[in-house]
Amino acid sequence: MSYQDHFGRLRLYNGFMGLLHLIQAGAVFVLSNDFTIPITTSLVRYMPETDKLGPVTENYADLPLGPMVAIFLLLSAIAHFTVILPGVFGWYTGNLGKGINYARWFEYSLSASLMIVLIGMLCGLYDLAALIMAFVLTAVMNLCGLMMELHNQVTEKTNWTSYTIGCIAGITPWIAIGIYFFGSLITAENVVPKFVYVILPTLFVFFFSFALNMLLQYKKIGPWRDYLFGERMYVLLSLVAKSALAWQVFAGTLRPV
Repeated sequence: MSYQDHFGRLRLYNGFMGLLHLIQAGAVFVLSNDFTIPITTSLVRYMPETDKLGPVTENYADLPLGPMVAIFLLLSAIAHFTVILPGVFGWYTGNLGKGINYARWFEYSLSASLMIVLIGMLCGLYDLAALIMAFVLTAVMNLCGLMMELHNQVTEKTNWTSYTIGCIAGITPWIAIGIYFFGSLITAENVVPKFVYVILPTLFVFFFSFALNMLLQYKKIGPWRDYLFGERMYVLLSLVAKSALAWQVFAGTLRPV
């Protein structure tokens, strides 16, 4: 099969995946209840009763969980539909022929970052500053994926610097989430919702399967010798990871009472 045939099938594949994301985004938005999660700040205040400075935790905002879940599904739908548009599709396939997909990494830097924020909040990570850092570190991880593909177009031997930096950036929010998750289990019972016990390991595996997919691509192992196979795997992993998070959260907290 020629590359043109592969690209034609890839266009249909992206369109179908975009439709699946869009349908799920609409369903979550329409069917979800009004469950919210607090975003807090802990600022230093003077305590007149003790004549000392100390942290005071305040509720900064209440984040509606349903729309946030719908948004990361919608972001993927928009990305899939955008790359198959006339004019854009040629840019997309031209980059794939060079071993790079800008659209993938830009979309992941938003959708995966939002996902990690929601996972963190479900585990008790409510602090605004910590959530911002988790979002940015996850975005950096994905932009390092872009840099990995961009840099290695001009190297004779694969350079793993961007990959390594991305893995360090990506694992850090999970360490913070683990501290809150396991800390809550140790200090009190029934603090973390039971469905999060499933979400945490499931999404951890899915998140780092993207790194494994890139590793297999650059090691050219088995079918990953073809860059387009790796591209299809990225698309599939994105759908499965986002769907798993969306419907596990829906079943745990967002379904109508």
